[in-house]
Amino acid sequence: MALDWEAIFATRAGRMRASEIRELLKLLEQPDIISFAGGIPDPALFPKEAFREAYASVLANGSAGAALQYSTSEGFPPLRDWIMRQMQALGVPCKPDNILITSGSQQALDYLGKLLLSPGDTALVTWPTYLGALQAFNAYEPRYDRLTPVHGNRTPAAYREAAAKAGGRVKFAYLTPDFANPTGETLDQEARERLLDLAGDLDIAVIEDTAYQSLRYDGKGVPSMLALDVARRGDIDATRTISCGSFSKTLAPGLRMGWICAASHVIRKLVLMKQASDLHSPTINQMAMHHVAEHAFAQQVEKVRSAYRHRRDHMLAALQRHMPEGVSWTRPEGGMFIWVTLPDHLDGAELLARAIETARIAFVPGRAFHADGTGGNTLRLSFSLASDEAIDEGIKRLGRVISEAL
Repeated sequence: MALDWEAIFATRAGRMRASEIRELLKLLEQPDIISFAGGIPDPALFPKEAFREAYASVLANGSAGAALQYSTSEGFPPLRDWIMRQMQALGVPCKPDNILITSGSQQALDYLGKLLLSPGDTALVTWPTYLGALQAFNAYEPRYDRLTPVHGNRTPAAYREAAAKAGGRVKFAYLTPDFANPTGETLDQEARERLLDLAGDLDIAVIEDTAYQSLRYDGKGVPSMLALDVARRGDIDATRTISCGSFSKTLAPGLRMGWICAASHVIRKLVLMKQASDLHSPTINQMAMHHVAEHAFAQQVEKVRSAYRHRRDHMLAALQRHMPEGVSWTRPEGGMFIWVTLPDHLDGAELLARAIETARIAFVPGRAFHADGTGGNTLRLSFSLASDEAIDEGIKRLGRVISEAL
């Protein structure tokens, strides 16, 4: 008799779901589809020559043996030093002991879910929030509650009581404060301060996802949650904020290189997880990433900012021309995304099916980004991969599909 795999899967397996975005990315293989679905960097902008030189340098000199060898779980020391200097420039005085290199910020979120969540505990997330964070946390069987740092009026007591009724306690608040995925919105400093106040009252951690922080196109920068926390506490080792960073949106996603910056006692616990998970991120990739970061990071950031700023502006203008009355959208100061809100009676998933069939246009329905499955009348558009011509034609088609559905 065949093994009944479903009977022996852990209970957490029931909460694992395929990413709607990953499935939609398969549409990119169809040449007649205009896709605004994948929030992925444009490969034409990758610093290919810089990476070619980096790998050649690493393998040509005396460090080739080290590049191909096992390494420390904390990460390649020169790369951690570079990240430390970047964090210091952002107002976060820290040391290498406050930095852990991860295989992308997605691994960082998985580790933090494993570190902080017991089954039945509550994670506070925005509505909507990053789908990848929900997927990372889901394996640890949490309950989600709605985080509203801008206009929220929930009291700490209300959060505690709801968590206790579910059989656990509130453990952390997760958010992307800069150019959030999926909305593109940015929290102002007042909202960030209020969130730190709430976290203090609840005595919980704050997980700050900074994946898009470098992609600001206009407006004034806002101090990071960790910088504000350090300013309050005076020492990073006294803070409750855990910052997750990534090279994926600035240099290249394929090397899977991210980091966590946090209090050193938190990093020490995460290092134990890294040892048990994959020992360390690939040494040669860390060394190559350090080489490119040292020599090309500033120029590369300006390059992608210029390209994505133009595409954002072009998509906003196209939306203004082609969207019917009753449709609204965000106007992000950076990042890769525009969040569209449809009239209440429209459903983004149904609209997507119609858009693909009749107009050969793709986007991500908004329900996937809501922990409770709401948000059916929303959708996410990404402008990072689209040419001017694709934006003009694609938004025109999308406007037509929405008008026909009204």
